[in-house]
Amino acid sequence: MIPASFRRAPLGLRSGGRAGGRSGGRSGFTLIEILVVIVVIAILATLVAPNVFQNVGAAKSATAKSQIEMLGAALDAYRLDNGSYPTTQQGLNALWEKPQIDPPANWRSPYLRKAVPMDPWGRPYLYLAPGQANPGGFDLLSYGEDGKPGGEGDNADILSWK
Repeated sequence: MIPASFRRAPLGLRSGGRAGGRSGGRSGFTLIEILVVIVVIAILATLVAPNVFQNVGAAKSATAKSQIEMLGAALDAYRLDNGSYPTTQQGLNALWEKPQIDPPANWRSPYLRKAVPMDPWGRPYLYLAPGQANPGGFDLLSYGEDGKPGGEGDNADILSWK
């Protein structure tokens, strides 16, 4: 037989009859502890945020270049089926829906899996066919963050021919 002093108490009642394991006092954090945590988080945010946000512009430029390449491949597929690129009036939407203006006879299906995307800055890509830089083909571009021709850094133009 086991003496009473060696028997285990039911869970939750092992510390002097109180549930939770504490013998007294309140549980939780003090105001000072909470303020210290907030200050540490604020300091970390001020150190990390500039490094994160300086790469956002480069990511948008890379996205625009990738989308221009994808649209260029779809335009090439359109040309193979129809003998020419969509006109400027037909626009890039001719890759998604059969054009209403001078519809081509051999338009087969959407040349994109989704509708034509906007550039990463929320503006439509500029499309010219025949192009000014490529008179035998097309010009496809985005004016970058500022939406104006020219510029450097995040404001630089993203061009299909460069």
